[in-house]
Amino acid sequence: MLRSLFAIVGVLLLATMLAVQGGKESWNFDTDIPGTIAKGFTNEVGEWKVVTDRNAPSQPNVLAQLGKNSGSTFNVTLLGDTNYKDLEISVQMKAVVGKEDQGGGLVWRAKDAKNYYVARYNPLEDNYRLYKVEKGRRSQLKGVDIKHTEGWHTLRASMKGKLIQCYYDGQKYLEAKDNTFSGAGKIGLWTKADAQAHFDDLMITGQ
Repeated sequence: MLRSLFAIVGVLLLATMLAVQGGKESWNFDTDIPGTIAKGFTNEVGEWKVVTDRNAPSQPNVLAQLGKNSGSTFNVTLLGDTNYKDLEISVQMKAVVGKEDQGGGLVWRAKDAKNYYVARYNPLEDNYRLYKVEKGRRSQLKGVDIKHTEGWHTLRASMKGKLIQCYYDGQKYLEAKDNTFSGAGKIGLWTKADAQAHFDDLMITGQ
């Protein structure tokens, strides 16, 4: 009898955990304190801080990458308590400045700051690319040219099993299959080198 009770409790706990992970989560940074890292985010590489942006999609705050690194430095912030496998993730992004690189992107199925998938847009190169970063080394899976326009743009990526699809302002541009990171992982945001960018309305649906 007691064993059966424990089994039932275990099933209920598992169902609750799956229900939470299967829901939607979003972050608009408006209750975070400017000048600090957003709650729940890790400052892995770069200088990630909440700042005020009067033109933000949801005012007043955004999460910004302010560091001025160089070369192949990947600036990464991860959401420490996330753990998603199959998902759809999106964010509003605005390129601010950068001589080597600009823009930024979305990170998912991250094991840590050196192992993850990333879909990023670079206004300096007018391209949108899907990469995997494995042990800190980046490999391109797909890429496409997109002419840059100023202001805020929506980046969205979905992954189910091996299939990855990436969207820019609502239109699908990239599709690839890869199984390097087959398990669940953290989500996050990304820029490269001296690319300073603002991010707002990060949203995820998945499990």
